[in-house]
Amino acid sequence: MMMDNGVITNNYEYGDGYMEQEEEWEREGLLDPAWEKQQKKTFTAWCNSHLRKAGTGIENIDEDFRNGLKLMLLLEVISGETLPKPDRGKMRFHKIANVNKALDFIASKGVKLVSIGAEEIVDGNLKMTLGMIWTIILRFAIQDISVEEMTAKEGLLLWCQRKTAPYKNVNVQNFHLSFKDGLAFCALIHRHRPDLIDYSKLSKDNPLENLNTAFDVAEKYLDIPRMLDPDDLINTPKPDERAIMTYVSCYYHAFQGAQQNTAMPDERAVMTYVSSYYHCFSGAQKAETAANRICKVLKVNQENERLMEEYERLASDLLDWIRRTMPWLNSRQTDNSLAGCQKKLEDYRTYRRKHKPPRVEQKAKLETNFNTLQTKLRLSNRPAYMPTEGKMVSDIAQAWKGLEIAEKAFEEWLLSEMMRLERLEYLAQKFKHKADIHEDWTRGKEEMLQSQDFRQCKLNDIKALKKKHEAFESDLAAHQDRVEQIAAIAQELNTLEYHEVGAVNARCQRICAQWDRLGALTQRRRAALDDAARVLEQVDLLHLEFAKRAAPFNNWLDGTREDLVDMFIVHTIEEISGLMDAHARFKATLGEADKEYQAIVSLVHQVESIVKQHQIPGGLENPYTTLTAHELNRKWSDVRQLVPQRDGTLAAELRKQQNNEALRRQFAEKANAVGPWIERQMDAVTAIGMGLQGSLEDQLHRLKEYEAGVYAYKPHIEELERIHQAVQEGMIFENKYSQYTMETLRVGWEQLLTSINRTINEVENQILTRDSKGITQDQLTEFRSSFNHFDKNRTGRLAPEELKSCLVSLGYSIGKDRQGELDFQRILAVVDPNNTGYVSFDAFLDFMTRESTDTDTAEQVIDSFRILAGDKPYITAEELRRELPPDQAEYCVARMPPYRGPGAPPAALDYMAFSTALYGETDL
Repeated sequence: MMMDNGVITNNYEYGDGYMEQEEEWEREGLLDPAWEKQQKKTFTAWCNSHLRKAGTGIENIDEDFRNGLKLMLLLEVISGETLPKPDRGKMRFHKIANVNKALDFIASKGVKLVSIGAEEIVDGNLKMTLGMIWTIILRFAIQDISVEEMTAKEGLLLWCQRKTAPYKNVNVQNFHLSFKDGLAFCALIHRHRPDLIDYSKLSKDNPLENLNTAFDVAEKYLDIPRMLDPDDLINTPKPDERAIMTYVSCYYHAFQGAQQNTAMPDERAVMTYVSSYYHCFSGAQKAETAANRICKVLKVNQENERLMEEYERLASDLLDWIRRTMPWLNSRQTDNSLAGCQKKLEDYRTYRRKHKPPRVEQKAKLETNFNTLQTKLRLSNRPAYMPTEGKMVSDIAQAWKGLEIAEKAFEEWLLSEMMRLERLEYLAQKFKHKADIHEDWTRGKEEMLQSQDFRQCKLNDIKALKKKHEAFESDLAAHQDRVEQIAAIAQELNTLEYHEVGAVNARCQRICAQWDRLGALTQRRRAALDDAARVLEQVDLLHLEFAKRAAPFNNWLDGTREDLVDMFIVHTIEEISGLMDAHARFKATLGEADKEYQAIVSLVHQVESIVKQHQIPGGLENPYTTLTAHELNRKWSDVRQLVPQRDGTLAAELRKQQNNEALRRQFAEKANAVGPWIERQMDAVTAIGMGLQGSLEDQLHRLKEYEAGVYAYKPHIEELERIHQAVQEGMIFENKYSQYTMETLRVGWEQLLTSINRTINEVENQILTRDSKGITQDQLTEFRSSFNHFDKNRTGRLAPEELKSCLVSLGYSIGKDRQGELDFQRILAVVDPNNTGYVSFDAFLDFMTRESTDTDTAEQVIDSFRILAGDKPYITAEELRRELPPDQAEYCVARMPPYRGPGAPPAALDYMAFSTALYGETDL
């Protein structure tokens, strides 16, 4: 066996190979929570059945073995041997040492262990603890079971089968389901002690009553404790095999041990026994052997015949189902509709989802049963089984292959048919959809093209009608593709033999004829509109020019008005100066804008002159824009009024920014004095905290002086806060004259106060530690000097590697081997219990003083109580009151738990548990 960090790493197995065939069972044993619960209850009861011989027991299997003491005691009780003396120290490595002693003892008994680590047992790992107890049960309760040179598990199972063979409703095939109804337990008891159970009154339908009967009788008359819970066995689909094996092994040892260890009775008792049970213990033994052999042979034959009959039944049923299914799969009839084809596909999916999977399972079961049957026949020296004609495995495979080929062909045909019908349905819907859209679009178009509405229209109406007609021509051209698509779809429907192709062709013909008429009417209307438009060309050009020039000018007016009234936010004089420069550049462009305005207004005047001269109805209305000269005039007037208002707003903001600049300078002047002062005080406090400036009392005195000086400086901070308030009210967010902000100064001030208070507290704690532990100032100075030496970054704390170097410099011997690393990790657990990754000087000093001074231990307190108790494992209240002062005696009486060991008076108290609780090793 090899040890690595407290973990025993070799595989564990027994010489008979039992553990090798249980490997997969071992891996799964603790994965089911229900099994884990059963194992915990059963293994606890099994352990207590042995520990009670030593006057003790356990309550929580994953807690009570953690220190290794009761584990070693258990092994001594069940083995009858003495283990090495346990280590009763309170430290973790003491407990690990005890558990390792127990694991070494187990390994010495021929058990190779895997993945059971002492540290995991000490940590209370339930999975590892149950695995360890199961290993102990296998070695000391099950391994020695031997029946006909079988493995322990197989031998125990065969023993159960032989003992329960004559009993009705009992068929022991395994250690889980075969014991769920309780009859197997009752049969084992009745076979050896018929006087304890009336088996004829038991029923398979009352598993709870059967289990309780067996467990009660075994506990009362056979001294076998209740290791299983009837409700767990009944309600768990598959009870835990380990738990049941553990409990059944107790039956085996109870009955077989009783037969082997029965003391010699007196002569008259023997004569009476022989006269009453002669046939049971002489001829009955041979009869039982012969009957068992016959039962075994007949049972094999019956099982083989059952498998043959089941194979014939399953084969006939499967072949008949295939013959009934093939005609349906070979059918290619449809109603030529997509809905009918989809219904057929859904039926096929139902067949694949519901009807075929059971048949797949049936085929697999058929093949499995056939192979199992042939194997059993071969192993029992029987001739091979030949199914009836047409039901061979090859016949079934050939029929199944034909079924799969038919399925593939049927599915391919069905999908192709669906694709064809789906394509037809899609094309028909697409034809209808496009035809509906086209006919809706053409509705009223012929009447519109033949209308003479333009003859009496105004100039802008003529222009609009011409544009509208141009848009219609574009729309007409765009619809050419749709007409061609409609014709192409109709052609494809004809090709694919759509069942309503006649109606499709008629509708397509109507659409094409109407399309030709619309083209001719469009050309005639365009010519008429061109003739009317030429008369009004001049007015149209003027309107168009106005629209082209008025739109951008109007946009410029809107943007300019928005900019002139726009709110702005600036924080510096430079920013407001930039806005004022931009405004000056804008005012320089107003002359060009006035020229553009006059040009646009002149276009309107020309239109008014022409309309008046030629009496054109509606000639003043501009069809290209909704803008008017009146609207442009109003906006231009607004711009000229807003310019001087903007001048005044910018000037006011300039005065505000000049005032803010003065506030910045005032804050910077004060902050540039306060910030360095705080930094100097922080450096001074830090230097004192390094512990190299005089005695601890001198350091404390200087820190108090610094504390008073800091509080005296507070008015400067308050004055700075008042200036900062004015800065915030002025919405000033940046200050280029100082690197300090009010926030950084507040944080620095708070850190300074915190640093002083923390350093004062550390020095006071060091004084307290020095005085309480009795260390000298020279020792304290040495500790501080070493700590500071290795604190390279002056952070006031050490990293793990720095701590190790510091300890070595103070004389600690920390080896570079694995044991040395373990010792250092234990030190780290003391000085850095929260695993922060660093060690403060207080924690370092506390560790060094504890290492340098003597302290009491739980073992010393227990030895003292043992002296007061006269070497008894318990103590009474009377003895405490006699030996201790009254207040301390009453303190112990009120807090000591009762002593639970054997032979103690009712009022006995457990001073061992009380003492370990004082040092945090257990819960009081």
